[in-house]
Amino acid sequence: MKVIHLISGGDTGGAKTHVHSLLQNLSRGMDITLVCFRDGPFAREAAELGIETRVCSGGFFSALREVRRMIAEEGFELVHTHGSRANLAGAILRSTCGRPVVSTIHSDYRLDYMGRPLAAATYGVLNVLALRRIKYHVAVSDAMRDLLISRRFPRETTFAIYNGLDFSREPKRHDRAAFCARVGANVAPGDIVVGAAARLDPVKDLATLVRGFAAAREWHPELKLIIAGEGPERPALEALAEELGVRGAVTLAGWLDDMEEFYSALDINTLSSLSETFPYALTEGAAYRLPTVASAVGGIPRLIEDGKTGFLFAPGDWEKLGARLAQLASDPGLRERLGAAVHERAAREFSVEATCREQRAVYEEILEREARGRSGVVICGAYGMGNSGDEAILDAIVAEMRAIDPLMPLTVMTRDPAGASARLGLTAVHTFNFPRFLAVMRRRALYINGGGSLIQDVTSRRSLWYYLFTLRAAKRLGCKVMMYGCGIGPVKRPGGVERTRRVLNSCVDAITLREPDSIEELARFGVTKPEIILASDPALTLPSAPAEEVDAALEAAGAAPKGKYICFALRLWPGFGEKAGVFAAAARHAHEAYGLTPVFLPINHLDDGQAAALVAEKLGDTPHVLLPGPMSSALVIGLMSRMQVVVSMRLHGLIFAAGQGVPLIGVSYDPKVTAFLRCVDAGCVPLEGLEEGELCRLIDGAAARSGDAAALEENVRKLRAIEHRSMETAARLLVKEVQGC
Repeated sequence: MKVIHLISGGDTGGAKTHVHSLLQNLSRGMDITLVCFRDGPFAREAAELGIETRVCSGGFFSALREVRRMIAEEGFELVHTHGSRANLAGAILRSTCGRPVVSTIHSDYRLDYMGRPLAAATYGVLNVLALRRIKYHVAVSDAMRDLLISRRFPRETTFAIYNGLDFSREPKRHDRAAFCARVGANVAPGDIVVGAAARLDPVKDLATLVRGFAAAREWHPELKLIIAGEGPERPALEALAEELGVRGAVTLAGWLDDMEEFYSALDINTLSSLSETFPYALTEGAAYRLPTVASAVGGIPRLIEDGKTGFLFAPGDWEKLGARLAQLASDPGLRERLGAAVHERAAREFSVEATCREQRAVYEEILEREARGRSGVVICGAYGMGNSGDEAILDAIVAEMRAIDPLMPLTVMTRDPAGASARLGLTAVHTFNFPRFLAVMRRRALYINGGGSLIQDVTSRRSLWYYLFTLRAAKRLGCKVMMYGCGIGPVKRPGGVERTRRVLNSCVDAITLREPDSIEELARFGVTKPEIILASDPALTLPSAPAEEVDAALEAAGAAPKGKYICFALRLWPGFGEKAGVFAAAARHAHEAYGLTPVFLPINHLDDGQAAALVAEKLGDTPHVLLPGPMSSALVIGLMSRMQVVVSMRLHGLIFAAGQGVPLIGVSYDPKVTAFLRCVDAGCVPLEGLEEGELCRLIDGAAARSGDAAALEENVRKLRAIEHRSMETAARLLVKEVQGC
């Protein structure tokens, strides 16, 4: 593998250390070339470390032409950029050279020019634009990756690789007195030296460090402070130290060529930044076994665990910082213990070997992704609206797509992009963000119209138009198109039927259905062109939440985890209020006849609770449990598994119960409920004709079946067996797309 790295060449601090260390170690097993856009110490030191280093100085565009020539003539497979100038070059090279580009983001790019408005308005803006054009990004901490994702960088192409150091050897120790004399620090034998390596920049908030140091020194006058770094805040820091009366104890040492001397002189390491990714200053201090006090920002808590591997304080809290410095100054044993602890953790989790291993893996993944060309799946459905059933469908489809290919990019259209992204670890776009939807569709291989009853106009005519639009758009933008484990209809308006027939016949490649009735509905519409396959609902394959989580949910609602229960999953629907008393009478019957406590479980937490309350208020002194929402689909499934009988109006209440082998009774308000119950050979009664005697008789039958485990398990097995037809169909379509069929 041949990789070319681009960097300005004027870089200092952590970025310099990171790039030098990374490339030196990567070069031992890969063909690595470093290109600097200016000559100077950075390039010379890189060459001295054995890194193949070239300098393309002069104007930006002449340097760009030289890099483009190198890529073409020397066969570099991948471009890796560091910093704003290199990012701009990488964004251009991605378009002109056809090579994948990855950028390591060493700091929060929005704060790189903090305190410099002109630079922020020029270089800062150009850097942001360039980063958006670059396809792949490496953050140097999980916190930074999360920040990038929150700023709409795609999750599947944003990686986290922590900065690593070589912990295989003990660092070189230098003479403290000689170093202090050279930098002008007035340090006597027995003094305790606090240090910070950081740019004198607003984002590093060194004013907080000076204030905290001054507070600690009131108790421990033997404390001295040395700050290694340079920057625009130097005059302000000098003035602040003078104001606080500690100017003689504070040394601003400027840039240091040999950081080993600096760390050798310290007793305590600090960092007071307002924002960080994962700073080298802390791992370097850890190599010297320095107890550390740092602000709890970015990736710092990954290394510094408060009270165990160091001390943390909130950004700007100089009083807490001062108290921790005083505590360390007064306790040599504590300093030794925390220094040893941070060294042990850093050596275990942040070695340069681990960094290089992870970086090579990212390179391999990028090249594999690029070799596929157009790939991945967009999933669209009724997601993000508080319905556990719809979220279960999404969870199941995502799990099955990852079973097909763990590296496959996945994008979901949802009303709750942030929630879906955090929960499922994928890229999420708002349902009605049409520009992003269309942009994503151009890059994906397959569009999935995801489960449920989306093609219907009973609940909303507008939703039917929306989903038909997405099907047509996906096909026109070059995707294979699939409807996944869905139900069809009813579509009652003549115009809706005609449009459905036209779109499904012309734009859909395959439809997998969750019940036979939908096959008849498609035939009624005149839909004949797509491949039509009988499967089952995707949610049938989902696992339950862990037992302890289910126990906790029941206990929180005042229910015994090992109790005997009958579940009611109800929804508000025209005519429901008239039947609330019937449900209440049936619940009392189940309790009196079989000792089953009624449990009301919301599938859609937005309105199911109201339906449950209507029934509960008619129960009188009959014990019952009202479970709150919202809940994850896994938790709902886990709760269903604890029931002896389930009575549900909600289709996914029935599906969850069926998947767990629980005897069930459906109260049908919609053909989809009736159709599913016919498939599982379960009791069904229409809502409009619901009567107490009939519902109690069905409960009697379900209670009798609850002990027949073998029969129930066989039913579950049959349902799950045919569900895999949906995943198999999706896999076929993805292969066809890749092959250009």
